[in-house]
Order: sequence, then structure tokens, then C-alpha cells
Amino acid sequence: MAKEFMKELGNRSKEFYEFIVPAIDVVEDGNDLMILIDLPGFAKKDIKLRIVGNLLSINARRETEENMGTVYYRQRPTVIEKKIILPISLSDDDDGKVIGTAKYVDGVVTLRMPIPMSSNIPII
Repeated sequence: MAKEFMKELGNRSKEFYEFIVPAIDVVEDGNDLMILIDLPGFAKKDIKLRIVGNLLSINARRETEENMGTVYYRQRPTVIEKKIILPISLSDDDDGKVIGTAKYVDGVVTLRMPIPMSSNIPII
């Protein structure tokens, strides 16, 4: 009974964490859009970011320790595949171009990208 409960709790936890993990903040900072992504425990080389249009894809994968013994409960994700909609959109001309900078410090990715300038449209 306890083993079945732990398995069900693990499944529900996994669904919950896939929805909220990683924690992400999107902030307008002057002329830049700043996106903070919490990815503790992942190596910088194992994190991939990609923006197409207004969709940011976050992919991260970490290796699990094989010799840990019997695992009864696991809550820390080993794979993150998440997409979020950004408040700005990149044009097709930007496809494949480097459009910002990303730094990984203390488990947090800080992505900064310029906000495309808009033009005022005169009303005649």
C-alpha cells in the first residue's frame, strides 16, 4: 500500500513540477527583455535555449548517478523541456541570428535580448 501511494504521489508531483519547473521571470528592463530561468543542478553545457517567433524553448538534461542504490522517491527533474510565450516576437529575418546574451551563474540563466523598437503610425 505504501509503495503504491509513493508511486502515485511521485506521478502527481511529476505532473505538478513539469508545469511549474523551472521557475521563470520575464521582466522588461529598459530597452531589454530579461528572462531569468532557475536551473540549479544542470551544467551549462547541458542547457539549450532557442527562440522562434515569440516562443522560447528551454531544454536541459542532466545525468543521473547510476550507483545511488534503491531510489524510493525522486522529485528533482533530470529533463526539462518547456516552452513559454514571450511578450515580443522576433521577425523571420532574425532566424538563426544571435539575438541576445545568456549567462549561467549559481543555477540561474539570465537571458537578455533587445526589445524590437516599434514605430508610431500617424492617423490621417
